Amino acid sequence: MAKRTRAQESVEIDRVEGAPHPRETARLVGQDAALAVVSRALRSRRPPQAWLICGPPGVGKATLAYRIARYVLAYGATDKGPADLSVPASDRASIQVAAGSHPGLLVLKRGLNPETGKLMTVLSVEEVRRLNGFFGMTSGAGGWRVVVVDTADDMNENAANALLKLLEEPPSRAMLLLLSNTPGRLLPTIRSRCQRLSLRTLGDADMESELAKLLPDTAAKDRKALVKLAGGSLGAALRLAGGDGVELAGQADRLIDTASSPDIPALFALADKLGRITDGLDMLGGFLVQVLADRIRTKALGGQPKLNKWVDAHEKLRRSFARSDALHLDPRQTLLSAARELNAATRRAGTV
Repeated sequence: MAKRTRAQESVEIDRVEGAPHPRETARLVGQDAALAVVSRALRSRRPPQAWLICGPPGVGKATLAYRIARYVLAYGATDKGPADLSVPASDRASIQVAAGSHPGLLVLKRGLNPETGKLMTVLSVEEVRRLNGFFGMTSGAGGWRVVVVDTADDMNENAANALLKLLEEPPSRAMLLLLSNTPGRLLPTIRSRCQRLSLRTLGDADMESELAKLLPDTAAKDRKALVKLAGGSLGAALRLAGGDGVELAGQADRLIDTASSPDIPALFALADKLGRITDGLDMLGGFLVQVLADRIRTKALGGQPKLNKWVDAHEKLRRSFARSDALHLDPRQTLLSAARELNAATRRAGTV
C-alpha cells in the first residue's frame, strides 16, 4: 500500500472556515430520531456492519458518523456507554478521533492528485483499496475498526465495485459509515447491504439556536436571514456567513430564476467577480446545486411531473462545478455551461 503524503492527509474539503470540523464536534443538532436508531442497534450488540447516512449537505451526516465512530472505538458494540452515544472529550478515543490519529478509524474521501497536487474530482479505487490493509489491523474497543466514506457519492465506478466486494464479505468487528447527499446515485447493491439512516433538514428554531452559539458576533437579524437562505442546512448557513456567501447564494437563485432567458453580460460580470473571491466558483457551485435540489424536492412534494429532466440537470451541474474547481477552469466557461444546462431543462420541463 502506497504511503500517503502529509498534504494528502491534511486536505479537508468538508471544513467550514471558522467552525469546528465534524470530527471535533460533540453536539449533534436536530437528529434525535436517527441517533436513537443507531443507539438501539449498538447497545443491543447487534449493529449492522454498514450504515448509509443520507441527507442534504450540512445537516450533520459527518457529525453523526464521527459520533458513532467515537462510541464504537471507546465502548465497542455494547451498552457500556450512554444512550446518546456521547463519549467524554477527555477519553482517549475522543482525543484521537478529533486529532485524526486514531488507528482504528479510516476516513476515505477525495484526496489530492499526487501528480498535479490538485483535488481529485472523484473518490478513486486506490482510496477504497486502502481498506484491505486497514482491515488487517486490530484496534479500538475489542478490536473494532471503523471506516467513514465521505462521501460515497464521490466514488467512481471502480471504487464503488471495490467497496461492494467488501460489503459482500465484511470482516468481523468492522463498521462502515457511508455518507451520501444523493443515495439514488449509488449502486442498488450497495444500498441494499447498508442500514439506511435518513437525516432531515433542521427546523428554524434549531438553526437559530445553533447559529447563536456558533456566530455570537453576528446580528440576530442577519442570523435570521441566514436561516432563510440555508434551507435547514447548518453547514450552508456557516458557509453563507463567511465573506461573500450571502451574495453568492443570491446569485445562485438568480441563475435559476433567469434560466429561460440568461443574462450573458451579467454572467460575465459574475465570472469576473468570482475570479477575485477565494473559492468563489466552488462556493457558487455548491449553492447552485443545493438551491436546485431544494426546489426539485419542493416540486416533487407538490406532484409536479417531468422532474427527471431537472434531476439530470442537477447531476450535470454538480459534476461540472466539481471538475471546474479541481482543474481551476475559467469561471466564464463554467457559468455559460451552467446557464445552458438550466435553460435546456427549463425548455424541456418548465420552471422549477
